[in-house]
Amino acid sequence: MESKNYQEELAHIRQMMERSSRFISLSGLSGVIAGIVALLGSFYVYFIFQRDGIDYFDGERNIHSHSIAKELFFVALIVLFLAISSGYIFTAGKSKKKNLKIWDSITKKLLFNFAIPLVAGGVFCLALWFHHYFPLIAPSMLIFYGLALINAERYTLSDVKYLGICEVVLGIIALFWLGWGLIFWAVGFGFLHIFYGILMYGKYD
Repeated sequence: MESKNYQEELAHIRQMMERSSRFISLSGLSGVIAGIVALLGSFYVYFIFQRDGIDYFDGERNIHSHSIAKELFFVALIVLFLAISSGYIFTAGKSKKKNLKIWDSITKKLLFNFAIPLVAGGVFCLALWFHHYFPLIAPSMLIFYGLALINAERYTLSDVKYLGICEVVLGIIALFWLGWGLIFWAVGFGFLHIFYGILMYGKYD
């Protein structure tokens, strides 16, 4: 009996330490919704190509003009906004359900560590866009986003690290298949988010 109580106390202490050192309110549903939004954005980009007479899958005109790249840039911004908004909504709902604060010192540390590689990557991608190196943008986005997840993992669920590693590896592979960024973008930001979101939902939600 004493041994059982001792184990329960240890489990309770570990749980309290986890809550005090990590942001554990991250919702798996936010990952699923972010993935769905990314896929919808990818389909919309494909229709932009079709509208302009580009058969994306013939592989002959996949390095595009400045005007199309500009339109794709704004589509990416909209997708990013919708993904962040949905992520906040689901995460805030989970925090409220578990009676946890969504904004505290751990959240600030999480966002700071996540933002450093992400902001650096955003500036790098803007520079690529400015110099018309459009085929390198999608691989760079995947790599820097993956690095941001890996850097933020110490303040949230450990599973995030593995998603980050997958994003980095996918981005590196995409560097050797320039012109197919839409496919890699859809896989990395779409299918991987949905897959990991479902796993995290089943494990933590």
